[in-house]
Amino acid sequence: MPVIPSSSSGHEAATTPLRRSSLRVVAIGGGTGLSTLLRGLRRYAPSPQPSEADTVAVPSLISDLAAVVTVTDDGGSSGRLRRHFNMLPPGDLRNCMVALADDEALLSKLFRHRFSSSTAGTANGNGENTGSLEGHSFGNLFVAALAEITGDFAQAIKLSSQVLATRGHIYPATTTNVTLSARMDDGSIVEGETNITASKHRICELTLEPAGAEPLPETLESIARADLITLGPGSLYTSLITNLLVKGIPEALTETRGLRVFICNLMTQSNESLGLTASQHIEKIYEHMGQAIFDYALVNTAPVSETLLRNYALEGATPILPDIERIEALGVRVVPGDFAAEGDTLRHNADRVAETLLDLGLESGDADLDAVRLH
Repeated sequence: MPVIPSSSSGHEAATTPLRRSSLRVVAIGGGTGLSTLLRGLRRYAPSPQPSEADTVAVPSLISDLAAVVTVTDDGGSSGRLRRHFNMLPPGDLRNCMVALADDEALLSKLFRHRFSSSTAGTANGNGENTGSLEGHSFGNLFVAALAEITGDFAQAIKLSSQVLATRGHIYPATTTNVTLSARMDDGSIVEGETNITASKHRICELTLEPAGAEPLPETLESIARADLITLGPGSLYTSLITNLLVKGIPEALTETRGLRVFICNLMTQSNESLGLTASQHIEKIYEHMGQAIFDYALVNTAPVSETLLRNYALEGATPILPDIERIEALGVRVVPGDFAAEGDTLRHNADRVAETLLDLGLESGDADLDAVRLH
């Protein structure tokens, strides 16, 4: 494990707490960002089927790992299942299950498998072939089958996780069938996640319908007991803020004694965050919560290659400006660093982010946390 990164603020804890031996971790988010983070954390979480080789190779620095996942997707395979079976969208939850799967070979490959050939079916009012498997992932269909058998979506996720032997718990942010609603900068109201992300207008305010959607009791309990809680990376509104609109979650994040860390995205995103700096991402989250919550922010300060910059520029996207002084003016300590991994697209380096998060959590005892929140 690397040495804990220094905060650029220069503030020191009043006392030096003993280093923890393990952490209870909660990761909140959705989309590719959350599943990427979970892949990094997975290797430090205990296996449900441990072997001697596991404990020798990588110590279990995480004693308990929970993912809280947004459930507002209404597009693609998840959207079709949602409309056809009146169920919650399984896609983001499935991706998190695969990311935490102890077996990354056949079973996880099976859950990721997406059918490419169509079978005979009947088109519905949306022009969708409701009898077709084309475009569906096997994992989504597996969760849908379990949800129909048990009559309980949360139980279907739990059973699916057991089949994959996941190294952690996965909780939908709510089991209420919620819909996203957004007030745009032209005053219009747009309903549904797909329509919101397709809009050419900027999101001003996001709400959930119904507004009183509640989380699972296990989610609130996990946040209350956590030593480390993360939000991000992920689409600012449709993967992150959506979770914070669920009744009880903002209060739980305010009251917890766990270290709360924001993981900033690497690039701005069309219809979500074009033109926003790192500090403005935090401010948008605070506006929707009505209160400040973060103790630390992980912010990428490494340059992006010219090739990727040109590719992203076609969508109007640019690297998020790491305005460190403005972040720290919000009372949030910054952990700057190279957290990016380049390929066809730009993603967070899951291992590097996980190591940095664990160092923060393991070094931060109660005395240090008090100092952080008072700085």
